[in-house]
Amino acid sequence: IDISSQLGFTPLTISPEGHYYVTLPSIRINNKQVPTNASSLKVNINAGAGGTKIITIKPYIVLEQPIYQSFTKFFTSQLLGIPKLAKPVAPFSLCHDSRKLKSTRAGPRNVKRTITGANSMVQARSGVTCSAFVDGGVRPKASIIIGSHQLQDNLVQFDLAGSRLGFSSTLLFRRTSCSNFNFTATP
Repeated sequence: IDISSQLGFTPLTISPEGHYYVTLPSIRINNKQVPTNASSLKVNINAGAGGTKIITIKPYIVLEQPIYQSFTKFFTSQLLGIPKLAKPVAPFSLCHDSRKLKSTRAGPRNVKRTITGANSMVQARSGVTCSAFVDGGVRPKASIIIGSHQLQDNLVQFDLAGSRLGFSSTLLFRRTSCSNFNFTATP
């Protein structure tokens, strides 16, 4: 399967420090917009603040605290009939009983999103599934940081010459994964 021909692209901005930023106009869950301060989603490269940064050394999405609070409240409202666990597993604060979540090839099938269940939730321990988003506190350098868990089993292409980022949706729906790629083959 040639996944590279099916990539979607978004503008890529590189800060003077070499950090990668993408434009994220909104956060949506089940096609409903999560209430956020739109100005915090815009990057100010000169100030090195705001926006959405991609950092592969961070394991999970990190959200600025006001965004995180709005996101978790909205996320929970979309999981009707699936109560939160009273004792979450650190570093997560939003965890559920895994037995209550229906699952698909691409992870828990609880809400529709571009970041699928496999990339938006993590099995924190036996019987506990947590939202793979963490609280970044107040006034972090970036409003949103996309971590490596959200990039797993997605083809991501950094087109530095074209100042754009190419990405597939999850490869799991295509019955493949990054571990199946043959990087030694020549065209």
